[in-house]
Amino acid sequence: MTFQDVFTSRFLENMVSTSLVDAALAMVLAFLLGLFIFFIYKRTYSGVMYSASFGASLIALALITTLVILAVSSNVILSLGMVGALSIVRFRTPVKEAMDIVFLFWAIAVGIVLAAGLLLLAVLGSLFIGVVLIAISTRRNPVNPYILVLHCENADSEKTARELVEKHARALKLKSKTVLPDAVELNWEIRLKNDESSFVNELSSTPGVKHAALVSYNGDYMG
Repeated sequence: MTFQDVFTSRFLENMVSTSLVDAALAMVLAFLLGLFIFFIYKRTYSGVMYSASFGASLIALALITTLVILAVSSNVILSLGMVGALSIVRFRTPVKEAMDIVFLFWAIAVGIVLAAGLLLLAVLGSLFIGVVLIAISTRRNPVNPYILVLHCENADSEKTARELVEKHARALKLKSKTVLPDAVELNWEIRLKNDESSFVNELSSTPGVKHAALVSYNGDYMG
């Protein structure tokens, strides 16, 4: 068959379309596996601000990918048109978490594999990926990290504040220190004992401490 034969009417007439039963089965599995991906995303999320809309978009992405691949695989003209349409699409939404990219590709891969008819591979592969992600997430440090921001008047008040913080911290690590003409700004990564944060009230009333703030974060702060 030559390249020209691809565009002859005889070739187009011989195209075998996907049956409705197979398409319906692929779409149902895409929905179920999308729910599974959403569950794993919610279960393993470790960021600061959880986005429910992103989790829901994973389900939609698996369904849409399955639908598009089913259509493309059954019609050569549609596939060529789809390539042209996708070539002008630009996605500008920033991805804040590195793991979000993993879940996006997972949802897309599920849609492609299901539309290709490899149903068992899609199911078993998703189960394996989900187990791996849960295993990785459970091995993280169970103690929630925080960033403690302090504004002290001088070195003496800084020393006093550190001694107080060390009494209530399981672990303490200096991330950044800025010395100003009339103040010292400190950013500490801190892991609390029993997740008790009431000492911040005492810290803010310590002589020489102008400001104290405790902020939760996901451990990726670069200071």
